[in-house]
Amino acid sequence: MGVPLRQQLTVATYLMKQKLKGAKKYPLVLMLEPLFRCNLACAGCGKIDYPDEILDKRLSYEECMQAVDECGAPMVSIPGGEPLIHKDMPRIVEGIIARKKFVYLCTNALLLKKRIDDYKPSPYLTFSVHLDGLQERHDSSVCQDGVFERAVDAIKLALSKGFRVTVNCTLFQGENAKEVAEFLDYCTELGVEGITIAPGFSYEHAPRQDVFIKGTDVKELFRGIFKIGKNRKWKLNHSSLYLDFLAGNQSYDCTPWGNPTRNVFGWQKPCYLLADEGYAASFQELINDTPWEKYGTVKNAKCAGCMAHCGYEATAVEDMLSHPVKGLLTAIRGPKTDGDMVPEPVPLYTSEKPVPTLSGIPIRVE
Repeated sequence: MGVPLRQQLTVATYLMKQKLKGAKKYPLVLMLEPLFRCNLACAGCGKIDYPDEILDKRLSYEECMQAVDECGAPMVSIPGGEPLIHKDMPRIVEGIIARKKFVYLCTNALLLKKRIDDYKPSPYLTFSVHLDGLQERHDSSVCQDGVFERAVDAIKLALSKGFRVTVNCTLFQGENAKEVAEFLDYCTELGVEGITIAPGFSYEHAPRQDVFIKGTDVKELFRGIFKIGKNRKWKLNHSSLYLDFLAGNQSYDCTPWGNPTRNVFGWQKPCYLLADEGYAASFQELINDTPWEKYGTVKNAKCAGCMAHCGYEATAVEDMLSHPVKGLLTAIRGPKTDGDMVPEPVPLYTSEKPVPTLSGIPIRVE
């Protein structure tokens, strides 16, 4: 697992405190999205599908600090848009570090070489560089030639200056296990701290909907990747049970409050991936007033096929806390790559209408 011991201990201490308090819904990672504007237009992303007046909006330093303090999560991921476009981003990062939170600054790295001297290496700061595969695959995914080479140059520069660097990889249609394994080998040889890897979520606003992998295709792909990787030294930045889930060996529902999102509209309901479900004015309002029972793989057509780490990593962590022996054995053995998979979830819906409930319990509709 590509996470330093200091961070592991901090997160473990936080989780134990939540358990001792009896907290039922608590955040693990704050998704702080201070802008939607980006310098790329990727085929599988719907974040820039807004008019200019929205793309020109920014969360202020004060709004960002308020969100970090309200939420209280030990880790903060800053996606976008492209965060390095934000003029106050160095100050925002400094403010988060001063609170002893671990911040993952997500970037396509096109601006990283130009802006890198605005930041100081810290055990609390990680540049999370977006790469969707080797050169041809990545440049095709982001719809622009030359991006892979520029991103790799920026990674090498950041590593040479002593920064923590990880790679964030999203997998789409047309992937095969051998090519993904070669990509993971390449990232490992680069010397990055860890690699986040997950199937893409089919954003409603994405310009192309034919690029997303779903269902058993996802699980077969990951089984093939993990089978190749049995004796490789990949540092995958995930819990062992989430990786086992990707390989079709665990049956999980998402934990949307595990990665709450604060963006230019407010606190996004119910999660980072669904953008049209409304917003809350505060984190506590998000937790208290979001109709969580409406969402999840079997409850809502918009959630169907989702296996993204921002929804399921928190579920896997909760499972590991409840079943530490299972988690430890999975970590030692690695994900199972042969035999039966867990059954595909059976939807409780027949359309995109909300699932009817009785006292909060979903009712199957025919």
